[in-house]
Amino acid sequence: MFLFRSRRLLLVAFAFLIIIFILLASDQPRRDQARDYLHQYLDKPAFWRDGQPPKDPNADNRPEVKYRPEPEWVPPPVKDPFPSLATEAPPPIPKWNMPKKDVHKKYGLDYKPPLFIGFTRNWPMVLQAVVSYVTAGWPADQIYVVENTGVQRANIEGKLTLQNPYYFNHEEMKRLGVNVVRAPVLMNFAQLQNFYTHLAHENDWPYYFWSHMDVLVLSYEDGNEHTPPATDPEYKTVYELCLKELNHTIHTDDRWAARFFSYDHLTLVNREAYDEVGGWDTFIPYYITDCDMHTRLHMHKWSIKDTRAGIITDVGAALENLLALYRDPNVPVRFVDSNPAPPSPEEKTRREQNVSKRDESPDLAYFHKLQATANDMFHYKHSRDRNTWQTGQRGGQGEPFYYHSRGIAEGIEVLTEAGREVYRRKWGHENCNLLGETKLGLEDAWLVEKDF
Repeated sequence: MFLFRSRRLLLVAFAFLIIIFILLASDQPRRDQARDYLHQYLDKPAFWRDGQPPKDPNADNRPEVKYRPEPEWVPPPVKDPFPSLATEAPPPIPKWNMPKKDVHKKYGLDYKPPLFIGFTRNWPMVLQAVVSYVTAGWPADQIYVVENTGVQRANIEGKLTLQNPYYFNHEEMKRLGVNVVRAPVLMNFAQLQNFYTHLAHENDWPYYFWSHMDVLVLSYEDGNEHTPPATDPEYKTVYELCLKELNHTIHTDDRWAARFFSYDHLTLVNREAYDEVGGWDTFIPYYITDCDMHTRLHMHKWSIKDTRAGIITDVGAALENLLALYRDPNVPVRFVDSNPAPPSPEEKTRREQNVSKRDESPDLAYFHKLQATANDMFHYKHSRDRNTWQTGQRGGQGEPFYYHSRGIAEGIEVLTEAGREVYRRKWGHENCNLLGETKLGLEDAWLVEKDF
């Protein structure tokens, strides 16, 4: 019985194979048609036959290339605001801002929390930001500048020049004593934020700081309600006040996500909170991505609060000479716009502030000049398009990974607007105030109709 059943199964299988063969043979025309369709592409590639593109029979009828008109005004080349750093170490920082050894332990921390500063373009601006943090008392070895340019090893091998928007000088950063992290690819703002969190995980840093690069930072050297003046033994720099705030926050708030020092120009981050809400939404790459992230944190009952620790000023220009931050009395305190508007009767270099008060020390008088100039820089930035500083460098033609500065600016504008549209579709709402203007919850993302 078993042998009979086996033979019957073999006969059925054999008959099935014959039927398949007949069907395939009868479908030959269709297979030939598919092969011919593919061959028109496989046998005639558009650009790779003998390494040359195919000849266009209508080549003479192609339209002429039409170029955009040249700009009527081209800013002068960018100048290095710290030329001596190219050949020698920087001078000592002001003695009253020298970091205290292991001061993090005083505030209950078993590690030194890092400060991340992301860089994509405009070397004078990032150099100013780093120098201002260091001279204000932030330990240089706790600063991590992320070179987010996408030029691979071109900067570390010294192949780019100052007029290239992506120019970044590794040797000068090394002389300042800070750390440089090379991003593997060019990242947008949201991706860069997630990269900071990644670095925090890799190095076991549960809390970290990050800063914009278009800032100028000063400590409260003249004293206020947060610290006595620099002449007092109890004086605290911006760095120490940030550690104090971190210690206070850890012990008073179980669900804190971030602390803002002058909005997010300097931010303290709790890595756990950012992880819980899934990090930054990289489909919203630039502006309004902060609205999305901070709203999701609030929806998850994580706190974000404003606090103060120093003078963190949003600026769009660099000091003419960064030795001013080291309090060199021979250096005037004034700034130069790397992307100025067309010439006007005003000076291209902003005049030095004269804010001396009677009976104040030379050190304090110089500090007040810096403070007044930083305030002037803030108002100057916001009297124009606040991001004009990003397009000051317009060179680099012929260098590795060259990308036209106009293309960088316009590409980011397009991605920014695309991100705004993603935000609108995600939340069904146009502006940032989701919590105040809607009843949306975290689980409503991508599920709601638009309300506008």
